[in-house]
Amino acid sequence: MAGWDTLPNLIREEVNQRASEGCDVTGFAERVAAAGADEAHLMALYRELMALPIRPDFPFSEPSDLAAIRSQRPPTPRPPAASLMKGAWMDRFDGAWLGRCAGCALGKPLETGPYFHGADGRPGWLNVKLWFEGADAWPIRGYTPGRSRAAETHGLYVRCPNSQAEKIRFMESDDDIRYTVLGLAMVEERGFDFDAWDVGRLWHNRLTYRQVCTAETQAYLNFAHVTAHVQPTRPADPSASLAWVRTHLNPYREWIGAQIRVDGYAYAAAGRPELAAELAWRDASLSHVKNGIYGAMYVAALIAAAFVEHDVEKLIQIGLGQIPANCRLAHDVQRAAEMARRAADQVELVGQVWDAFNHYHPVHTNNNAALVTAALIFARGDFEQAIATAVLGGWDTDCNGATVGSIMGALLGASALPRRWIMPLNDTLYAEVMGFHPIAISECARRSYEAFRKLADG
Repeated sequence: MAGWDTLPNLIREEVNQRASEGCDVTGFAERVAAAGADEAHLMALYRELMALPIRPDFPFSEPSDLAAIRSQRPPTPRPPAASLMKGAWMDRFDGAWLGRCAGCALGKPLETGPYFHGADGRPGWLNVKLWFEGADAWPIRGYTPGRSRAAETHGLYVRCPNSQAEKIRFMESDDDIRYTVLGLAMVEERGFDFDAWDVGRLWHNRLTYRQVCTAETQAYLNFAHVTAHVQPTRPADPSASLAWVRTHLNPYREWIGAQIRVDGYAYAAAGRPELAAELAWRDASLSHVKNGIYGAMYVAALIAAAFVEHDVEKLIQIGLGQIPANCRLAHDVQRAAEMARRAADQVELVGQVWDAFNHYHPVHTNNNAALVTAALIFARGDFEQAIATAVLGGWDTDCNGATVGSIMGALLGASALPRRWIMPLNDTLYAEVMGFHPIAISECARRSYEAFRKLADG
């Protein structure tokens, strides 16, 4: 059931994944190469890989079940008690949705090779800078230009014309926004009474196969397999089935997919970061493990806390307080935070973050969460500086812009967001989800507020 990529490539990626999880994979890359396209041989190697133990000297502790995660959390500050009036709450919800859309749209044209991986020996962040410089739009003060001299001088390019500065008139469809819509739909339909099985059913009811990527593709296929491609019926004990769904032929299970899916839940749990992290865990557990789950929990806690806490340093500590103290993500986030505190300027910061974390795949959870953290701290409450730094850093530009925009929008409120980022969206979202295509961004914010209010009072 190779879905996102061919079976040989999935197994090659699994070698990398098992190594990162602390397994000794010596010789496996060569054995996979020698297997060629022989499916039986590749699957035998895959079973060996999945049976490998974690090395005794692996320095991290990384459980995936919620109870174990919570048992390994560090002490964390509590967010302030929520005491906003309805108008102030609505301003925060409007800000969160608008900020997410603006940050996503800024990064969307850059979500491609030269900014993912780098090109011609240049890091991705430098290619972002070169593109804006070649368009006479540096430093970043608006949406990504569609034309730049860097196309001729450096062979660079951008995509998604409907999100480019010259043409943007709405928030175009994007997976980062579709999952926010789906989170809203879930809490409207189920409140907080849902689990990973319900998330799988929601995907199959609302998403087509072409709308999912990497870990989500594999989980989507695996979920279809365990439900025999019909309306999913919950088994008496779904845990074993779900364990297979999130891992089988899924070497992307620590990539960024779960981290971008949590905003709709976090909005419903505004002011309650521990609850937001739990809801994120339920969603992430369909398709991810370990640091893939932690990224979702960390970001969800940041978003929920941002509605009531304005100190970004405290926000980071609140987020870290929802994941194991000795996991790779916690160490990476703390390292990036320290870089941001010391950086003399934006370019220095993104260069340091790239050099420190570029050993991860461009859409891995850890490097992107580290960049998100660095952008939040460095910006010191400035929305534009925050989303610009997140996108300048390269890697998964639209995801990071969206996450930082969501957090900053919840923290500041829509009334404090610069008009040059908000007006081009024309309060319009196309999500490619039934009932949300098109829809007013303000309507999404209103419905998120109503779900929050209902669930807070319930």
